Amino acid sequence: MCDRRHLHALVFAVAMIGCLGLSSLTPAVAATRSKADIDRDARRALATLLKSNKAAQIVAEKAKAVLVFPSIYKAGFVVGGQYGEGALLQAGKTVGYYSSAAASYGLQAGGQKFGYAMFFMTEAALAYLAKSDGWEVGVGPSLVVVDKETAAAFGKTMTSSTLQDDIYAFIFSQKGLMAGLGLQGSKITRINPQ
Repeated sequence: MCDRRHLHALVFAVAMIGCLGLSSLTPAVAATRSKADIDRDARRALATLLKSNKAAQIVAEKAKAVLVFPSIYKAGFVVGGQYGEGALLQAGKTVGYYSSAAASYGLQAGGQKFGYAMFFMTEAALAYLAKSDGWEVGVGPSLVVVDKETAAAFGKTMTSSTLQDDIYAFIFSQKGLMAGLGLQGSKITRINPQ
């Protein structure tokens, strides 16, 4: 269940998607939460993920940095949108804040909340994020998405020596009644919250 502030931002985001498209969405709703709120939620979500997911633990040991979006809110009725804010953590410190936004259209109705963490395994992938003026997931560094269903199997075959991709993304805390969860096409943009 999302609070009133998130619900208003989500409704606004869905309306903006329908009227103006994704490129206009990100600046319009960016940075609605404080740095302290984002930091607290990102660190709590990462700790919970690492405690409950063996594959994430293995990946975290070799990661150069992790970008954590603790709460992505997704809603739609034919036209849909999703939005959330997160923190980039490197060597235990927050080094940046980002938003994640996406638009979709088609047969859809409902709402959903989830979180995800992107583990950057190479300096080149991290540099790509830093130099991008809005990075669209699926373009650029290689990415493997690990959701709740595949994490258990993935953790059994993964070792620190078999990690070959640039980024591993783990989806967690899925709640709601909307199908079609994915990260492809999400636009990640640096923000400057208060």
